[in-house]
Amino acid sequence: MNSAHTEQSAPAILFDFTVEGANGEPRDLAEFAGKVTLVVNTASECGFTPQYEGLQELQDRFEEQGFSVLAFPCNQFGNQEPGSMDEIIDFCETRFRTSFPVFAKVEVNGRGADPLFTWLEDQRGGMLGGRIAWNFTKFLVGRDGHVIRRFAPPIPPARIATSITKALAA
Repeated sequence: MNSAHTEQSAPAILFDFTVEGANGEPRDLAEFAGKVTLVVNTASECGFTPQYEGLQELQDRFEEQGFSVLAFPCNQFGNQEPGSMDEIIDFCETRFRTSFPVFAKVEVNGRGADPLFTWLEDQRGGMLGGRIAWNFTKFLVGRDGHVIRRFAPPIPPARIATSITKALAA
């Protein structure tokens, strides 16, 4: 199931989307309305996989202020997320003790791209136009549901903390 939006018109903000949860059930991103979020396409067998630790540190540091990481596993780059959802959740929780939401696997580019990621790319294009180049591309979204900034895969989560602090204060 790909993301859907709740209205017939094109979604204008993050909270307009309904996505598939890790359990296969629809999950309305409106539950994050009023929060600052960091939407990330993740993978368990990537050179950037250790960023899960930094993402959890951001979650721990800012959660009480109204922040959440939203992780979307993706197997589109080098087949680096081949596992089932149960395996992915187990890996994240066991190896990195993650507490942030992990959603169902998505594609982020091409004909099968999830509408959420198509929208994110449209909001903040990267060096390859809008396309996401690799796992662990990060989109910082403000409390109003608008994309504030895009961070390339090599940018460690710790370097995003200042941007999160500014977004939380806005």
